[in-house]
Amino acid sequence: MTARSRTAALLLASAVVLTTAASTGSALAAPGRAPLEGAWRMDGYGTVVSVEDGGRRLRTYDTTAVSCLPGFRDATRTTSPGTFRQEKDAPITMRTQGRDRAVLAFGDNVGHRTLHRLPALPAECRDTPAKTDNLRVFDVFWQTYAENYPFFIQKGIDWKDVRDRFRPRAAAAADDKALFEVLKGMIEPLHDGHTGIVADPEKPEGRFGGHREDTKIPGPGEMRRIDAAVKEGVGVPEARWRTWGNGRISYAELPDRTGYLRITGFQGYTDEGGYAEDSATVDRALDEIFTAARTRGPGALRGLVLDLRFNGGGSDRLALRVAERLTDRPYLAYLKHARNDPRDPRKFTPEQPVTVTPHRGPVYTGPVAVLTGRLTISAGETLTQALMGRAQPTQRIGENTQGSFSDTLDRRLPNGWSFLLPNEEFLSARDHRTTYDITGISPDVRTPVFTEEEFRAHRDSALAGAREFVARADR
Repeated sequence: MTARSRTAALLLASAVVLTTAASTGSALAAPGRAPLEGAWRMDGYGTVVSVEDGGRRLRTYDTTAVSCLPGFRDATRTTSPGTFRQEKDAPITMRTQGRDRAVLAFGDNVGHRTLHRLPALPAECRDTPAKTDNLRVFDVFWQTYAENYPFFIQKGIDWKDVRDRFRPRAAAAADDKALFEVLKGMIEPLHDGHTGIVADPEKPEGRFGGHREDTKIPGPGEMRRIDAAVKEGVGVPEARWRTWGNGRISYAELPDRTGYLRITGFQGYTDEGGYAEDSATVDRALDEIFTAARTRGPGALRGLVLDLRFNGGGSDRLALRVAERLTDRPYLAYLKHARNDPRDPRKFTPEQPVTVTPHRGPVYTGPVAVLTGRLTISAGETLTQALMGRAQPTQRIGENTQGSFSDTLDRRLPNGWSFLLPNEEFLSARDHRTTYDITGISPDVRTPVFTEEEFRAHRDSALAGAREFVARADR
């Protein structure tokens, strides 16, 4: 499961107070136990982590003031101490910092999460109630958003009023379809690309994913139309295109030595693979694109167009791999923090800096035009944000990005459904206060992106603007 979550990936593919009671149980760090073994509460994220079986197994629990349910993580220790893996997901590393504190990191994520040791796994996590009636499902759903969602104030949503209006509807829901519509109705007005619910992954009517109000998620036919328009605009023969990762990464070089790199996502590069395969695919593609010949000397690229106008996101860690090929000096990309007070949406964990470190091999330091649009989502946006700190000439062209930056919390409901929501803010490296959630990152030069008028005129204004920028910057 990537940082952007299985639930988020499913939705994208189809379109696009913590309990403190410890009760009884094992004692703190008894002599002879593995240092990581025991129960830990995460600062923020509504999560309890349990390391069991002599430190060989790591499991997570999703907690609220009214619930504790098994989470999606059930990982086994690898041969490396403190490292766990679940199937083909990215590795999870956990390290102690003293007796009662630890840090946990996901391999496909940026930053880390702080853990504090508990005397024992909370009783409600050990004894999960079998009750799965409509009101219990509703209460877990509502409470999870109440304790973790950061943007109710900015969006003008009174979440307590939502509870008062929708809870009676949930109680009266005659079947699963009606209950699904109740939960969907609660979060649809958030217009948030990192909110969603899945009742039946096999049916379109059994899943819902949010998006900004002005955004239409293209279907397969529309995507084919966009792809054709992109290739027409680039104007390079098919034989001169290179593709990797099921076509999600593509590159062409224009006759004037301008490189065109299009990335439509940072996950799902192989049909059967996981994070390791995705990571290897990104590295292989970037190695073949940013060669010594293209990055320095008389034959180097005169400019690069990085097209993120349709990028559904994925791993922030893989997105940073691109930024690392575009700088010869380290710099601060952004900071991130997570909501960590169930009662106060203005309280967050300490800010964690995320840096861009130059790749050890060839790097490109010429002008870069970044094409963005409302379908630039999630890790596509965090890459756009990271490139704002680049020292060399860089210009954003197109439309505002979607405005969904946070990693998603993947959660289960008592009836087995899954849902997701954001709980983090990505902060500007410049002033450490600005976030681009909700509105997205604005372009330096605003142009139409994949509009009907552009299609009819066989015109790509964003790409034309990018080529003009590169030509000016290369003089």
